[in-house]
Amino acid sequence: MSIKRACEYFNVSRSGYYAFVNRSPSSLTLENEVLSEIIRAIYFKHKGRYGSRRIQVELKQEHQLAVSRKRIGRLLRKQGLYTKGKRRKYKKQAADRCANPNLIKQNFHANEPNQTWFRDISYVPTQEGMLYCSVFIDCCTLTCAEFAIREHLRDSLVIDSLEVPLHREKPKNGLLIHTDQGSQYTGHRFYEYSRMHHFVHSQSWKGNPYDNAVMESFFKSFKREILPNKPFQTKSQAKLDIIDYLENHYN
Repeated sequence: MSIKRACEYFNVSRSGYYAFVNRSPSSLTLENEVLSEIIRAIYFKHKGRYGSRRIQVELKQEHQLAVSRKRIGRLLRKQGLYTKGKRRKYKKQAADRCANPNLIKQNFHANEPNQTWFRDISYVPTQEGMLYCSVFIDCCTLTCAEFAIREHLRDSLVIDSLEVPLHREKPKNGLLIHTDQGSQYTGHRFYEYSRMHHFVHSQSWKGNPYDNAVMESFFKSFKREILPNKPFQTKSQAKLDIIDYLENHYN
């Protein structure tokens, strides 16, 4: 179709069409183009884990750019980029007595490092079988104090992985370790180990994930940001990705 017929079809003048074609882009358009490239680079740098909130922080810290979250979200959507995962809600369950008292009582505050540690285990599916990742989170710094990846769920997964952080951090007697009511923490071996190393064991109420909210929040991010849509092909690849995430990204 000729330009003349196209202009007649859309009911616009030819002069108006040529003025639009020859018009230079506005400063806002140029700014959005440059900003989109920076946001895209940050998004792929963190493997799709960063949404508008964390991209906003990195833009301010690394590039000295103050950009609103709404604008960042709009530019992400325009490029078809969406953060991994989705929000899920827990279902309330009836509480029950626990083997050890709940000393945390949902007070997630510590004055100094190595005062309170949280602990939990997550499943990592692969095409070669299941892996189990056990992680310690320090309540004060919210960093990963130690982790272990094994192919079993025996209590040795928990006990063996405690050796390194206890030797490296050298916490004082009375270190508080909070866990759920998994069998790895309620057995006699973990009980004897806690007495031998003089740490205090606290446990969540049964069916109440809010008592261990630090670990629930961590594993929510962990599963959203590291686990692919399909299981890992090999266990070795899963281990490499988990170690890279915990050591080079999360901490």
